[in-house]
Amino acid sequence: MTGQARPITLVGEPVLHRPCRPVEQFDDDLARLVEDMFASMYAAEGVGLAANQIGVDLRVFVYDCPDENNESQKGVVVNPTLVLPDLPDRRLDDSEEGCLSVPGAHAPLARPDRATCHGFDVTGAPITVEGTGLLARCLQHETDHLDGKLYIDRLPTRVRKQVLKDFEAHRAASAD
Repeated sequence: MTGQARPITLVGEPVLHRPCRPVEQFDDDLARLVEDMFASMYAAEGVGLAANQIGVDLRVFVYDCPDENNESQKGVVVNPTLVLPDLPDRRLDDSEEGCLSVPGAHAPLARPDRATCHGFDVTGAPITVEGTGLLARCLQHETDHLDGKLYIDRLPTRVRKQVLKDFEAHRAASAD
């Protein structure tokens, strides 16, 4: 991997709170961005990263995340479309969730335990990623980012306030 790690964009930055633009050019610039995204994700010890988390307003995310069988799945999805199971087939997993853009804070968040993501790879070839376990959560979390949503936006108000308090405490402690 030859990418350069970039700083992670934190909650409150406008690029995180608005929908990202679709990728239109599948070129060397996109390939370099994806390399930088992987480098940034690994440097921050994450399992997924959306482009807007490094300040880039494009619909692309990378992941290196275990599925329900604890097998690592790695890839990139450009211009993703998320498909979740229909009711009554939808089972929710209420595991803790965190975010590189909200460091130092976690909260339980119910999400479907399966997800399918359609999109394109870095060359523009169509792909489909089937996610189970943590990978299903990751696909949903990263697609949310590209839609301008953070996981904290899905939390009840009281829990969201506590998560933001934890984030501020973490940020203050990191500044010391």
